[in-house]
Amino acid sequence: MGHPEPDTPGPGQESVWDYPRPAICEPTSRRIQVRHKGVDLVDSTSAYRTLETSHPPTYYIPRADIAMDYLEPNARRSLCEWKGQARYFDIAIGGTRIDAGAWTYPEPTPGFAPIRDMIAFYPDPLDECLVDGEKITPQPGGFYGGWISQYEAGPFKGIPGSRFW
Repeated sequence: MGHPEPDTPGPGQESVWDYPRPAICEPTSRRIQVRHKGVDLVDSTSAYRTLETSHPPTYYIPRADIAMDYLEPNARRSLCEWKGQARYFDIAIGGTRIDAGAWTYPEPTPGFAPIRDMIAFYPDPLDECLVDGEKITPQPGGFYGGWISQYEAGPFKGIPGSRFW
């Protein structure tokens, strides 16, 4: 089955259907913030974003912009065909734990070298994930870690029926 008809981008929007495949990473000056259980976990204007056809961006944040005391290594591993092997972190705040709620690529493939050791966060289980002050919508489906903001036009991979897009 082919992909759906892309939504028409509005002013200031990018169509995720114009994003490349294979995926790429690029720096962004947008302010990326994560808050959970009253803790400012992330505040960065030095993030990178990964872009892939049909996916909203995933943001990778330098460790210097993360409250690392709340992250604990998790034994989980996964393999991305573009970026290499991911390692995960649990997020532990105020007696609560999000299992494998963040991930990193300690030895990414050459095309993703800029995100080495940067950390990305699944937005769905977190209280607030913001791009330039806007609370984002998590990419649907639970598997992907994309952040949907006012800057992206879909439809987005992860919705029912999108498995083979």
